[in-house]
Amino acid sequence: MKKLLFPLLLLLSSVMLLAQSQSSNRSEGAITPKLLQKLQQATPKAPAERALHNSIVQNGMVLANAELATPPDDHFTYRVPTKGITDQKRSGRCWLFTGFNVLRAKFIKDNNLGEFYFSHCYSFFWDQLEKSNLFLEGILETRTLPITDRKVEWLFQHPINDGGQFTGISDNLLKYGVVPSDVMPETYSSNNTSRLSSLIAKLLRQGGMELRAKAEQGATLADLRKVKETTLQAIYRLLCLNLGTPPTTFEYTLRDADGKVLSTKEYTPLSFYKEHIGLNLKDDYVMIMNDPSQPYYETYAIEYDRHAWDGKDWTYINLPMEEIKQMAIASLKDGSMMYYSCDVGKELNKESGLLTLGYDDYEAITGVPMTMTKGERIASFDSGSTHAMTLVAVNLDKSGKPTKWMVENSWGATSGHQGHLIMTDAWFDAYTFRLVVNKKYLTPRAEELQGKTPKLLPPWSPMFRAEE
Repeated sequence: MKKLLFPLLLLLSSVMLLAQSQSSNRSEGAITPKLLQKLQQATPKAPAERALHNSIVQNGMVLANAELATPPDDHFTYRVPTKGITDQKRSGRCWLFTGFNVLRAKFIKDNNLGEFYFSHCYSFFWDQLEKSNLFLEGILETRTLPITDRKVEWLFQHPINDGGQFTGISDNLLKYGVVPSDVMPETYSSNNTSRLSSLIAKLLRQGGMELRAKAEQGATLADLRKVKETTLQAIYRLLCLNLGTPPTTFEYTLRDADGKVLSTKEYTPLSFYKEHIGLNLKDDYVMIMNDPSQPYYETYAIEYDRHAWDGKDWTYINLPMEEIKQMAIASLKDGSMMYYSCDVGKELNKESGLLTLGYDDYEAITGVPMTMTKGERIASFDSGSTHAMTLVAVNLDKSGKPTKWMVENSWGATSGHQGHLIMTDAWFDAYTFRLVVNKKYLTPRAEELQGKTPKLLPPWSPMFRAEE
């Protein structure tokens, strides 16, 4: 007994010494009374500081720079005409609204229509079902990894959302087609997605844990996929209850802007897409990215950055802003609007719809100048692509350089500048991230990069942020 006691005491003593050593090391970086006194003494005591304190207590931190609150000028050198402003309501479906805004503008122009809208509800139904399957297949793909593996943790942390990017348009529409908005109209849950998304996520996490448990018991992949179908059945039913059952066929009368009947036909969603849109969204369009935290003139793909298991991780070409703007201007000159995304919440005057650097006067409140570069903001998760809109206009100076840009938003006709946002060229440089262009507008350098094997980034990359 004594022989056993001595080693145990020795071990306990070592553990206590190690704990004391670690505690001692941590105390060197702690907030001490001396440091606290130093912080207190450095805090300004002037009357202006008291006035600022009183204002913030009563009104909160108002960052808006009053000198930059002037309503924007809406004259542009090149502007693609549109009809009607959409409203995504309390949902994160900006990527879907933006993609459809690009497509419906062409459809309206080609057929001389009045206002026309595709059904967001129809496409959102399939998006949520496909994303559910993507998660469950991701769980099957990682079933041999420990639950603490970073990829497995990431999957369970992000089982589903209502945000997305352009692959949600290309993969979804080419597989399921489209229907007009009055064939499958919006519902409460399509306009207010949080509760539906939360319940789907709960079903997916439970289904994911069941799949891992059965895999650990030795179930084959074929048997696991049968188990997966049980979860998908529950989700399909939930989507039908909330969004309605997607039509397989429908009759639709197409009328021009004067109300004249152009045609009355019976369609399937795919036949409507092929006849009235017919674009090869997967192969004829390229996503361009400006991410200075990664080397330029390289191609990248982000794992699981897609909307369907059988879709493709969206590949993007990382280019300097000047080259991106060159392609954007070429597209707008040719009358083609574009899918565009940015960090919309930065320095936005919501009332006027103006985005301009310096509008959020951070230094006036913090006393600290904001000096991070765009690359540093991305790498530190301070900034990223948060919202998709439709790039519709650019203004050029006498030398052909852009001075401002305009996007059609999906926050309703009364938001911003008549449903649009106008951004200075400097803001465009600082907070633009993604642009989807037709291949015919690519620069020669960008065209050369198309066939290059992309570098695969992990799903927790700072650029993997669903646009909402």
